[in-house]
Amino acid sequence: MSPAKIIERAGEEGVLLALSPSGSISARGDQSAIDRWLPTIRQSKAEIIAQLQLGRNRAKVLAMLRDNPGIRYAIEVADANSDPVIVSIGIRNVATFEMSIPQAYYDAFALLELIEKHTGDEHANA
Repeated sequence: MSPAKIIERAGEEGVLLALSPSGSISARGDQSAIDRWLPTIRQSKAEIIAQLQLGRNRAKVLAMLRDNPGIRYAIEVADANSDPVIVSIGIRNVATFEMSIPQAYYDAFALLELIEKHTGDEHANA
């Protein structure tokens, strides 16, 4: 089962999975439901953490766009030293998405230049 499905199905059974401040998994809800899900959570812990981090990064990007109406795009990088580097990008009125970039090819300045080049006024109605 994929990490997204685990999070979804656990939620359907009343188990809320979230990232703790330390970056681990926090499970809240009915203790018997949590106990049923613990083996699955433990087995896929790293993947679930990565999936929860994506959700957190996407929320940050959306908040940046909401709180700064004058900006066209927002970017959040969880860890530029990870491999691959996962980048969450939000382009106002266009899309929000994640990119997985091999660490050897990650260049923050080149990424910013590329996004800036392709989010100009001529692309606003694309």
